[in-house]
Amino acid sequence: MFSFSGHDLAIDLGTVNTLVHVGGKGIVLNEPSVIAIETIAGVSHVKAVGDEARLMLGKTPEGVKALRPLRDGVIADFDVAEQMIRRFIDKALGGSTRLRRNNIIVAVPSGSTMVERRAIRDATSNAGASHVRLIDESMAAAIGAGLPVTEPIGAMVVDIGGGTTEVAVLSLSGIAYSGSVRVGGDKMDEAIASYIRRHHNLMIGEVTAERVKIQIGRATMPVGTGEAMSVKGRDLVNGRPAEIEINEAQIAEALRESVGQIVGAVMNALEETPPELSADIIDEGITLTGGGALLRGMADAIAERTGLPVKIAENPLMCVAMGAGVALDNAVYDGVLATG
Repeated sequence: MFSFSGHDLAIDLGTVNTLVHVGGKGIVLNEPSVIAIETIAGVSHVKAVGDEARLMLGKTPEGVKALRPLRDGVIADFDVAEQMIRRFIDKALGGSTRLRRNNIIVAVPSGSTMVERRAIRDATSNAGASHVRLIDESMAAAIGAGLPVTEPIGAMVVDIGGGTTEVAVLSLSGIAYSGSVRVGGDKMDEAIASYIRRHHNLMIGEVTAERVKIQIGRATMPVGTGEAMSVKGRDLVNGRPAEIEINEAQIAEALRESVGQIVGAVMNALEETPPELSADIIDEGITLTGGGALLRGMADAIAERTGLPVKIAENPLMCVAMGAGVALDNAVYDGVLATG
């Protein structure tokens, strides 16, 4: 009836999506980092998590809140995050985890503070882990992308996530340089919503802004105005629902600052990289991972500024979870993990 055996899990606890890798099975869960809490007569309980909860964002009735407990790659609401992590672990293992002793590795932003790391470790431990270890997102992304991080060869990875962008140069199972800027998919969504509000007096939600980014978002200016799409929201002048048309050139303009910060972080990393590793990067190039790598023109924008070859990893959205899972299963990578 009950299973007392533990499991080995690797979790990419992302601002936008959470992925869970189970030892021997691979990635078994990939859902939005969203949880819906319902309050009845002063008592709160979890109504939904993941895909189901995301559909409720911006559409909940009184007494129900759809929340994203992580911001900028770190926990913003500890209690809610703990409940979300527990539900995701239960989903991944197909049942309650309370009587199991699970070993879990969690990917964390390299720029997170000790307090933020402890919050992630404690929330995961309270959610059903007997032993928690942490791995830097950039290291996990590099392993997941198949880069030779254990060899004496410099490898540069840029992981553009929902809350942060991690830039790292790795060699010999260590991080020679690591930088993190709190710019990612969320900031791009905010920039798009702000641009449409300023230039068209139309207020849109974060789900709509994300859809615009995915459909016509660009990191570089297109030839002409590019593709166009219709966007619906609330007119700020008369308060009524309204619909406008927006094009690629406008969205590229909206994203100019966010893209510039990411490119700037890459340039800072190159300036701080030791010369011998710089020589390797000329040969190996820069590898992009994370959902932001899929923004059209992102690789071109970085390549144009740096003059280096830039490639996108085969599965950029899953690189961190895959890399954390590989590190969990392979003793070769024990040196890149932090115990907790």
